[in-house]
Amino acid sequence: MSQAPVPKGPGIPGLIFEESLVFEMGSPGRKAYSLPSCDVPEVEIETLLPPGEIREAIDELPELTELDVVRHFTRLSQWNFNIDSNFYPLGSCTMKYNPKINETLARLPGFAQHHPLTPDADAQGSLQLMFELQECLKTISGMDHVSLQPAAGAQGEFAGMLMIKAYHSAHGNPRKKVLLPDSAHGTNPASATLCGYKSVQLPSTAEGLIDVDKLEAAMDEETAAIMLTNPNTLGMFEKDILKITEIVHSKGGLVYCDGANLNAVMGITKMGDMGIDVLHINLHKTFSTPHGGGGPGAGPVCVADILEPYLPAPVVEKSGGKYLLNSDRPESVGKLKSFNGNFGMLLRAYAYIRTLGPEGIRQVAESAVLNANYIRAKLKDIFHLPFTGPSLHECVFNDKGQGITTMDFAKELIDHGFHPPTVYFPLIVKGALMIEPTETESKETLDSFIETMQAIAKKGQEDAESFHDAPRLSKVSRPDEAQAARNPKLRWVTNATDS
Repeated sequence: MSQAPVPKGPGIPGLIFEESLVFEMGSPGRKAYSLPSCDVPEVEIETLLPPGEIREAIDELPELTELDVVRHFTRLSQWNFNIDSNFYPLGSCTMKYNPKINETLARLPGFAQHHPLTPDADAQGSLQLMFELQECLKTISGMDHVSLQPAAGAQGEFAGMLMIKAYHSAHGNPRKKVLLPDSAHGTNPASATLCGYKSVQLPSTAEGLIDVDKLEAAMDEETAAIMLTNPNTLGMFEKDILKITEIVHSKGGLVYCDGANLNAVMGITKMGDMGIDVLHINLHKTFSTPHGGGGPGAGPVCVADILEPYLPAPVVEKSGGKYLLNSDRPESVGKLKSFNGNFGMLLRAYAYIRTLGPEGIRQVAESAVLNANYIRAKLKDIFHLPFTGPSLHECVFNDKGQGITTMDFAKELIDHGFHPPTVYFPLIVKGALMIEPTETESKETLDSFIETMQAIAKKGQEDAESFHDAPRLSKVSRPDEAQAARNPKLRWVTNATDS
């Protein structure tokens, strides 16, 4: 009897190996490298450093060959999912493809081996790149000034709120409150709190937008700013943005825009034209630098003229045909991190922008919106849309009327080779499924995802119980998430026992 052919598709797994912790592997005496004898006389470390600067001995470090180490980490990599494997529709995260030419450029020795303490006179190429990236971001955003220093979006937020506080303090009233829509990213109230502000939530309208009447009622001269996202976290453009900024400015407040969703509108409209005073940009989203397992990111902060004195120091400037880092900024909110931003990410973003050019930047936004609306149109008759107004780069469904839960959909998608969408966010949508395809996906990929979602929904109505143990093909199925959050085990302990 002939065997049925194995179907081709992203959900068909290869071999997945069991793997021990690296600390549980190896054997005494194994070595990865054989080094020549040291010709420098040995000195007891205690004669060089005080006791407080000498770490305790590390017991039971694993001893392995180079092959052991290579195989260990290669096998671990097979447990992972990444954008180079398949579709990654994680809403609000813009998981677009990272062009490999950017990786090649980032590894050029002149950049990769450039020490951050190199004197300005010997760092002209790197400083020129940073200066020109600032100019690109100013053009795209419509803002007046840029700092490349923030290392992530949340740090860009924090920098923006620090500058807002410095501005109000310089004008005699630091103010006490910050207004936030109920659909805001969680980092927004966190950044406001870190700067000493009380967060006041604004409920959205039935359309999922900022309620202008409620904003007007809440806005007073003790309100430092509103923190908003445009498009918002429902993927919807705030059509009253000019009225919103007018209301806030009329009471002396400032407008902070979270640039998380810039991918939907860049090259089409500019935040500066909307009356935005502060904007952070996620280079690791909009401008294709790798998300990299949680880092490194890059969150440049862009400001209007009135906030320029408060930009983090130093800033990259051009004077007399030379580029320099200017730290002589007495009103600056100070330095946010060591050195001058995550330079490798800045380089990749610069290459991406220069490769695309103005027309390409606009096409990115148009294609991102087209892809998201294609998915929305194909799924809206099966999945409930809690907000039915026009959406841009992402679409938000929920599990209303389905036979299974949002979490069941997410886990089942893993068995079909897709990363799950963002689930249960934004918080104003119960059972949310937030899908963002980005511009880099083909129609064939989108169709495959759509067909899979339709098939899961159909089976969920017929046999909901069969989904409760999904995923079945991944290395890990459904961990006890509550226990993992309450009793995390984040480091190896010798002879550890389960508690």
